[in-house]
Parts: sequence; structure tokens; C-alpha cells
Amino acid sequence: MTITITAFERSPDGGKGLARDMRVRWALEEVGQTYEVRLVSFKAMKEPAHLALQPFGQIPTYEEDNLVLFESGAIVLHIAERHAGLLPDDANARARAITWMFAALTTMEPPIVDREVARYLEGDASWYEQRLTVIDERISKRLSELSDRLGDAEWLDGLFSAGDLQMVSVLLRLKGSGLLDEYPNLSAYVARGEARPAYKRAFDAQLAVFTAATAE
Repeated sequence: MTITITAFERSPDGGKGLARDMRVRWALEEVGQTYEVRLVSFKAMKEPAHLALQPFGQIPTYEEDNLVLFESGAIVLHIAERHAGLLPDDANARARAITWMFAALTTMEPPIVDREVARYLEGDASWYEQRLTVIDERISKRLSELSDRLGDAEWLDGLFSAGDLQMVSVLLRLKGSGLLDEYPNLSAYVARGEARPAYKRAFDAQLAVFTAATAE
């Protein structure tokens, strides 16, 4: 069974490992599954062949035998449920880990992505600074709540899980903003995620694609 995922031919993240195929790569590395990557251009993402896999013209997609998935959260959950290593065996702990996956994607990530959109698309607007202040306040509130919950723990709920993988991936989007620096335990939490061998392998693989593309 060959697993194939799609990724940007030229990632807009500048090789920082923020594109969402990185989360899928990381999950596959954590569970020890080999995979192939099919690179797609921005043009190809809007063509019928890719839209048949991802109706919104985004990446990543996941193909395995007759199964086709899209949305990185759904793909990571599928990987975690299919292979040992990302979800606990205990039913209650498993449910909590999945809860943290949803928290990362539906509670933490939206205002962070909103900040990125504002910076790139609205930076020249007269009201940009005021809007950025409001967004940063929303993010800081969530970071404070997450920091309080994490406390001195290493991971969100016992051992590292898919919930941590998603949460670290989301928080990485704040690098360079200064917002994460106000919460030393969250900064250390993210650093622990980045230090995992599986993360490093996934990051290096994605960076190699970006490096090759920029060398052309």
C-alpha cells in the first residue's frame, strides 16, 4: 500500500515548514510509514485532476489504495487511528487527544491565520494597525488560556499525541510575531515538538523541496 500526498511545488512559506502538508509528513514520520510526495503547482491545484481529489483546490491530499482524503486535520486523524504512536490505547485518553486536535484547528488556529491574512492582504489599509491590535488581543487570550492549561507539563495530556502534533504545528505559525515569547512554557512546548526526530525528518523533507525549487 503506497501512500501519496500532495505538496506545493513552490511553497509560499519560504521553507519554514508551515504549509499544511508538513503536518501530514510529521504524522507519517511519527508512525513510521513511508510515503511519496506529488508536487503540484498553483496552476495545477485549480485543474480538474487535482480538484477531483481536493474540491477546494488546496493541499495536501492523501491517497492510499482506493482511499482519497483532503484536509490536513482529517488526514492526520486517519493516520493516527490507522497506525500506533499518535493516539493512546485507553479510550478516554484517546478521546481527549482527539479533542486537542480539534482545539488546535478550530480554537487556536483561526485567529492566527486571520493575523497572517491581515498582514499579507491588508497591510496597506489605513485601519490595519487597529485591526492587528484586535487580532493580537484575541490570540493572546487563547495563548494565555492554553498556557494555564499546559502549566509545567511536557505535553497536553500525558504522552505526546496527535493533539500535540496539531497544536505545535499551529503555534509555529506565530514564530517571529513575539506573541509566543510572552509564554515561556508554550515556547518550550513548541521547541520540544521541533526537537522530535520525526518532526526533523519531515521538516528536512519539506525544506528540500523548497531548496530545489528556488535553485532552478
